[in-house]
Amino acid sequence: MINIAIFASGSGSNAERIITYFRNNSNVNFKFIITNKEDAYVRKRAELHDIPSLYYNSKQLKSGDFLLKILHETHIDWIILAGYLLLIPNEIIKTYPNRIINIHPALLPNYGGKGMYGMNVHKAVISNRETESGISIHYVNEKYDEGNIIFQAKCKIAETDDAESLAGKIHLLEHEHFPKVIESLIFN
Repeated sequence: MINIAIFASGSGSNAERIITYFRNNSNVNFKFIITNKEDAYVRKRAELHDIPSLYYNSKQLKSGDFLLKILHETHIDWIILAGYLLLIPNEIIKTYPNRIINIHPALLPNYGGKGMYGMNVHKAVISNRETESGISIHYVNEKYDEGNIIFQAKCKIAETDDAESLAGKIHLLEHEHFPKVIESLIFN
């Protein structure tokens, strides 16, 4: 049995897609979803799938010792970041080398780093008149969006696209590829 913790800060559409993808796989167990936002919609999605959601404030989640205790007590094997906006403490990164995976809504190394998430990324891509964008799935290290890239998928940007329409294209790529990449890693 592979125990997975999902960390998310917002709506949780990627978290739900991952959970749904593995629904019939008895070798995968989603122990909980951790969030730093008490009213994050991901908590409702977790409830719909009978997965506990745990809210902790940002100060608690920045404490590696606090998080390590939770992760060890629940025997977590993998950590999946699905729209999680906080930096992962170094103690966690050292304890889970190449077992923390993040998805970013752009083709890294471009449009990454602190503050580059969600619509901020799409607005920057459109503002710079890029002709393509995409997703990057990467391992997590001690810096935002700088871990080794595992997988990228691209999409074309039409002249008529705006940040909203680009976000729709990116969500399709995320939902199609993120669960499959996770599966290939955890069963490798």
